Amino acid sequence: MNESVFPGVDAGGLDVDVSADVAALYTDGITARRGAFAPGWADLLGEDVAKAFQEARSRPGGAVGRGPNRYYVEIHPEQIRGFVELVDHPWVRSLCTATLGPGYRIVELGFDVPLEGAVNQPWHRDFPMPEETRRERRLTSLAFNVTTVDTEDDMGPFEIAPGTQWDDSDEFQHGMFPPRSHYYRYTERAVRKYPRRGDISARTALTIHRGTANGSAKPRPVLVLGVDGPQAHNGDRHDTAVTRAYWETLPERVRRHLDCPVVDELTPVRQMHTIEGLVMGDA
Repeated sequence: MNESVFPGVDAGGLDVDVSADVAALYTDGITARRGAFAPGWADLLGEDVAKAFQEARSRPGGAVGRGPNRYYVEIHPEQIRGFVELVDHPWVRSLCTATLGPGYRIVELGFDVPLEGAVNQPWHRDFPMPEETRRERRLTSLAFNVTTVDTEDDMGPFEIAPGTQWDDSDEFQHGMFPPRSHYYRYTERAVRKYPRRGDISARTALTIHRGTANGSAKPRPVLVLGVDGPQAHNGDRHDTAVTRAYWETLPERVRRHLDCPVVDELTPVRQMHTIEGLVMGDA
C-alpha cells in the first residue's frame, strides 16, 4: 500500500494485516471484522450494557438523549467484563496502530441504545473535521462499534453514506450537520448495516451517518469504543476512569494505550458528550 495515499499505514510488525481495512477507512469510511468474537461473548456484553443502562437512567445526567427514545451512555472500562478482550483483540490493536500510529489512545467507552419509537436521526458526523484531516486528508481518530444483538431491519439499523468523510462545507451546522439541501447526496449513497453478535466495525466518525427509525419493540444497544491518534482531542469530551485495583490487573500492552485517570473510587459518569441537534431527529 502507498503510504502517501494512506498516511500512517505500515503492515510490518502488526498482528494482523489490516491494509485492506485501512484502505476501506480512507475510501468508504468504514470497515468490519465479522465474527471477531463468539456470540456468547456479545451476550455477556449485552448483560453488562443493560445493567449500566438501567443504572444510568436512574440518575440525573446518566444518559443523554440522541433523539426521541434514543440514548447515549458513557461508562467506565471495568463496567464491562470483556473490555480487555475487546481493546486487545489483534484486529482492533492492529487497525489502531496502522491507522493512527503506535501512540494511539483509548479515550471513550459508551453505548448507544435506540428504543422502540426512535426516529430517523438527521444526517451528521460526530464532531467537526479536524484541521489535519482537512489539510492532509489524514484520519486522526477511530470509532469501533460492537452490537449486542443480531440486527434486524425493523430495529432501526445504522445507516452510513460511504465516502463522505471528506465532505466539507461552511453550511454544516456546528461543523457536523449538513443542510437538508445536501441530503440527496447521502440518501443516494446510504447503506444500512446489519451486524450480528460477535462482529466489530470500525469507522471514522466523520463519515456522514444516522440511526434510523426503530419500528420494533426491541432495543438495539451498540457499544462504542473511541480511539484517538496523538494529535486528536476527542478525549476532552469524555470522562472515563479506572480504579487503581483494576489498573493493576490490566496487561501493560493495554495500559500504555488507556488514556484516563486512575482513581481510588469510581464516580458515576455525568454525560458530557452531547451532539447538538440530535434531540429532534427527523420528527
